[in-house]
Formats: sequence, structure tokens, C-alpha cells
Amino acid sequence: MIHCIHRHSYSWLLYGLLMLISAAIQAAEIQVAVDRNPVGLNESFQITFTASEEPDGNPEFAPLQENFEILSQQRSTSSSWVNGKSSRTEQWIVRAMAKQAGELFIPPIAFGADSSKPLKLVVNENTAAPQGNDDIFLDVTATPEQPYVQSQVLYTLKLFRKVQITQASLSEPEIKDALVEKLGEDSTYATQVKGVDYWVTERKYAIFPQQSGVFTIAPLILNAEYLSNQRQPRFNGFFNRPDTETRRVASKAITLNVQAVPASFKGPNWLSAESLTLSEAWSDAGLQTKVGEPLTRTLTLSAKGTTVGQLPELLDKTTIDGIKTYPDQPLLKEDKDSDGLTALREEKIAFIPSKPGEYTLPALDIVWFNTKTQKTETAHLPSVKLTALAGSTDAQNSAPPATSSTPQEPVTSPMTTSPITVTNSSDTRFWQAVSATLALGWLLTIVVFYRRPSGKVSKDKPVERVPETAMEKTLKRACWENNPQAAKQALLQWGKAEFGAESLGAIAAHCPEALREEILALNRLLYSGQSQDWQGQTLWQVFSTKPAAVSGKGKGKSDDGLEPLFKI
Repeated sequence: MIHCIHRHSYSWLLYGLLMLISAAIQAAEIQVAVDRNPVGLNESFQITFTASEEPDGNPEFAPLQENFEILSQQRSTSSSWVNGKSSRTEQWIVRAMAKQAGELFIPPIAFGADSSKPLKLVVNENTAAPQGNDDIFLDVTATPEQPYVQSQVLYTLKLFRKVQITQASLSEPEIKDALVEKLGEDSTYATQVKGVDYWVTERKYAIFPQQSGVFTIAPLILNAEYLSNQRQPRFNGFFNRPDTETRRVASKAITLNVQAVPASFKGPNWLSAESLTLSEAWSDAGLQTKVGEPLTRTLTLSAKGTTVGQLPELLDKTTIDGIKTYPDQPLLKEDKDSDGLTALREEKIAFIPSKPGEYTLPALDIVWFNTKTQKTETAHLPSVKLTALAGSTDAQNSAPPATSSTPQEPVTSPMTTSPITVTNSSDTRFWQAVSATLALGWLLTIVVFYRRPSGKVSKDKPVERVPETAMEKTLKRACWENNPQAAKQALLQWGKAEFGAESLGAIAAHCPEALREEILALNRLLYSGQSQDWQGQTLWQVFSTKPAAVSGKGKGKSDDGLEPLFKI
């Protein structure tokens, strides 16, 4: 009896071992393959995992990320029935790109309890320049490569391709301490390179280095997904996804040797351009007006190869006795053509004479450096004579000779028979005018007294309007364009120059209450991640009306003693 039980237990043990061996034999076999070997460092390739039986679980591709960048994944299943037997195949297709060159291994990938085998892959480093036979390559140029500080450099990018690109992303040119502006729209055309047809997409930038020295424009990186002509779809059908490849292409780096301001340049402000024009227009071609009536002058400065931030003010602030000057807000404009940036500054000034006579406006000279001829030139407008006529014949007759700009002979009126009468009439009008003036001043004093707010009277001096600095112009533009990041950078530069503060919170502590609240609100918005809803007009309004004492003395000059170029 005991012998029978022992034999029965032995049978069950043998049966269990057989089941384990059978399960091991029936484990899903997972094949791994690549579409080509070797591959380039900046080229995508395809890894295919194939299982003829359903694996134990879903794949875990995390080990791939150590040496490869996973670009996309997809899964497909196919079934067939042959000679009364069914078969099923599952595939996982991973599109990847190597992170480094050399001999790499695609590691085993776990599918639950099942696993694929490792696979050796050779990755070549693409160091050779394009020879005209690549499917995609980039070409970049910079002109000139030895520019002067704050002068324009034309940076041209050309994307050559002989395949159809379905999706692409391209980095922007980066250079330290420089302004970068994209010029116009991209252009596309056909060309040939060593007898091979290519489509070319061309893009241009204007770069303005703000300091002298040696600078490098970093390579541009293109990530492009394009249709592959090397493989045909495995199955014909409407829902088949076309085969694509992903390629990463880098341009060459370009070094600029930026020169300082030439020692021969003697102008008050450094201004470099390819060409420059200065013109004027008057509301009256005869340059004549009446006392109390405006005569408007329009000055226009246009320069190619520079920015509006570099154009100087045109108004001559020299005081002229007997004439008042009322300038309008300047019109600032930038045209971004394919051949470079053109900046324009237009100023309208109204001249209103307070007494008749002739007035001379001084000549206007703009000294600038021609980057094409490498010479200093001067744009010149000659001096101008304005004539102011009396508003009426009586006003002209009653004007005292001593106040006239030129001696006048005494005028005898037929209605006047006695000099005493004329003298008394003149004295009467004079004292009437004095009395009226004193009465008006007395009334204004009463109005100011009763409207004066209660409490301690401020002893601060009246706020004076001062010209905007380059950093303030940058802040103005950022606020007008509702660009919170640009506004932040402008405030940081301003705060560092004025107070030595290096954060928005530290800058706000030095500002009046209204400006402090707007800066702190901007800071909170940037941290919240909802900066796309920012409206900057209020910030600029309170900033532009801040007391003059807040602005400090810093002007933010560069190492070359130049105002940094910031566009308005």
C-alpha cells in the first residue's frame, strides 16, 4: 500500500516537471531587427520587434533610452489561415535616433516574462561636409564676417532637399550680446548642386552685435521627417501609413570678428549704415506764417542697415527768442526686406512766433559711418529763415520799434494830430494790460489755494520729462506688444543699472507704489504660467510717469561706451 502511494506521488512530480518544460518551450519568441546597419549619428532608423505568438505582456522600452532617442512607436497585428491552420503575428515598430557614435547595443526588451535578444548596431559620426548628394543639408553664410560694432550682419540660411519633408523644426540663430531680426518671408526655388536637382528654402536674418570682440553664431539644428523612397508599403490599401524617416541636420558655426568704433569717427553718436538720407518738408513752402499761428516742419531720417534704436533725435533744442517750439511724438518704423533692415525716424515740429520778424533755424548735421565705403559722412540740412507777420495791420502799427527785429520808421496816422494823444493811448493800453494780468494772477492764486489738497505740502521739485534711455525704449516696446518675457528682461537690465537689483522683487522695492504693484503683478503672472494673457499698457503708463529721482544715473552703456541697441 505504501509502495503504491510512493509511485503515485512520483507520477505527479514528473507531470509537473513536464508542464514546466512545456511552458518554457511554448514561451513566445521575439525577433528584433533594424532597417539598416550601420546608421548615421543624426539619422533616424527603425527597430522592429516581431512575435509569432502573443507575448506575456506589453513591451517596456525604457532601456532603449540610455543610448537612443525614441521618436515614435506603433503596433500592428496580422492574421492568416493556411491549410486549415491559423497563425498570428504581432509587430512593434520603434523609430529611434542614436545619442552617440560607436558600436552600440539594442538591449533586451522585456515583454512581461518574455524578452527579446540584444542586437549590435554600428553608428557612424557624420563629420563630412555636404558633397551635394545628401537628401537634406544646410548651408549658412554671414556677410560681413568682420563687421563694426552695432552694424548689420546679413545671416543667410539655405535648406537643400531632394525629398519631400512632411514635418520639420529649425532652431534660431544664437549669438551673445546681439540683436537678431528675421527678414521678410522665406523664399523657395529649385537649383542644381553638382548636377543633382534640389529644392531650396532660403531664410535671412539681420544680426547687430552690440559689443566688439570675437563672437560665434552657433550651428542651426534641423529636425526633419521626410518620405522615404527606398521602401514600398508592405500592403496596398487606403489606410496604409507612408514610410518616413527622421533626420537631424546641423549647419556649420560662423565666427564674427566685431570691430570697435573707428578712431577716425568724430561724430557725437556712433551711427553706422549702408546708406542714409535726411530730408525736410514745411507746411508752407514760403516759410512764412503769422504771429500766434504754427508753421510745421517735418524732418525724416532714413537709414539702411541699422535699427530705429540707433537713429538720433533730430530736434535742435537751441532756444530762439521770440519763437516757441512744439515737437510731436516721433514716428518710428522698421522695414524688414530681404536685403536688410531699414529704419525710419520722422519728427514733426510746430514753430509758433510770438512777435513779428525773421528767425533763423540752425543747420542740421547727422554724422554717420558708411559701412560700404568705410568712410565717415555727414548728412546736412542748411539753416532756414522763417518770416513771422503780424496778425493784423493794427497789431503791426502798435508794435513798439524796440521789440522789432529790424528798425522801422515812425508811422504817422492821419487820425493822430497830437503826440500826447498817442502817448496817453499807449500808456492806457499798457496799464490796462498790466491790470488785467495782475487780476488774472490773483484769480489763479485763489483757485490754486482752494483746490490745494490738505496735509503736508510736498517740497519735491516738479517732475521733468527726460529722454528715454535705450532700456526704457525696450520696455516700451515689450509693453506695447504684451510680451511679458521681454518686459521682464528690460526691467532686470534697468533695475541692475539703476539700483544694483537683480530680481523683479528687489527692483519693486525701490519703486513708487503704483509701479511696484505692476512689477510684482508681472512677476506673479510669470510664475503662474499664464503670461499669454498679460496686458502691458498699464505697466508702461506707470513706468513712464515715475518721478525723475527713481530713474537714477545709470544709462546702461556697453563696454565700448555705446548705448546698447534696443528697438522701440
